[in-house]
Amino acid sequence: MATFDVLLPVRNGMAFFPQSLDSIRAQTFRDWRLLVLDHGSIDGSLELARDYARRDARIEVHSFPRAHGLSGLLNCGLELCEGKYVLRQDADDISRPRRMQVLLDALEADRELILVGSRGTVINAAGDSIGMLDMPTGPCGVVASTPFRSPVMHPTVAMRLDALRRLGARYGEDFVGAMPRHKRLSVPGLAEDYFLFGQLALLGRCENIAADLIEYRWHASNVSVLRYVDQMEMALRISRYLCESLALMHGTEAFDPAPFCNHGMNLFAVDGQEDFAREFAHMRASLEAALGPSSDLRREMAYRRTLADRRVPVMAARYAAFAPLHGVRLTEWRTVRSWLFRRVRKQRILTLTPSGLNA
Repeated sequence: MATFDVLLPVRNGMAFFPQSLDSIRAQTFRDWRLLVLDHGSIDGSLELARDYARRDARIEVHSFPRAHGLSGLLNCGLELCEGKYVLRQDADDISRPRRMQVLLDALEADRELILVGSRGTVINAAGDSIGMLDMPTGPCGVVASTPFRSPVMHPTVAMRLDALRRLGARYGEDFVGAMPRHKRLSVPGLAEDYFLFGQLALLGRCENIAADLIEYRWHASNVSVLRYVDQMEMALRISRYLCESLALMHGTEAFDPAPFCNHGMNLFAVDGQEDFAREFAHMRASLEAALGPSSDLRREMAYRRTLADRRVPVMAARYAAFAPLHGVRLTEWRTVRSWLFRRVRKQRILTLTPSGLNA
């Protein structure tokens, strides 16, 4: 039984798949088992994985062409896991050589930690650096940001397998169980990682470490590019669902996080409304009651306050006051910038109406 079981789903990923496989084989920490989960590839990805498996006994190839969405595929992988930790890898991303060792050190140092993620570098199809993955850090950073965005990047994480089994955690399924059964959400794809990690954050210790451990590839075939509106709609549904679950868990008042969400580093326009001061005060009181005081929550609320007034001069002034006190995070700045310069840059802003999101 290996220390890490690595779940690597692939479907027609030949363009970048060899680099991804090579980056796992190049890890300085050697006690791992790589589970390639093929989802019906027809471009040679399955054959390539089998060739790697013939040359390295630590690699296993499993084919699940009829798995229901990415959630179903990853759940098939979870059922195969036997190691102490589950590590995720995508077929187009690259793990830095010390990734496993750094994540292992973090998990071994804190036995209460269910999940650990990291930061990373964003690369394009050619492998050139084009940005950074700037995730919330701090002991409560993940749970404080969970209502508003995916709190960790999926291909950066490692999770404690016994905790997943104890919690009944699976991709795409509600395992918190606070919502009535007839209202429970199912997420077969698009944002299955956000649904899993958001629930884990509500139930236990999850943290991102301030280390650059992966190269996350951004290209024209990313789901975030091909199905942007669908993904934003699902992400908003998950945000609302997690907030309602949190309120039920702690007996606090529910709130709508929609005006303060920055999925995809963009804000939603809300039927022409500009001032969300009343909604912000209600949200802050609810989160403070449910999560308790922490410096991470105070910082998160200070940032969300900058988004609570959509008038350009007000938002600009608030962010200018916020940044020197709390530091600049790329995701936060890009969210503010996307709104301030949306007309100049012709930014794609979605409008939230009673019937849903409209492009």
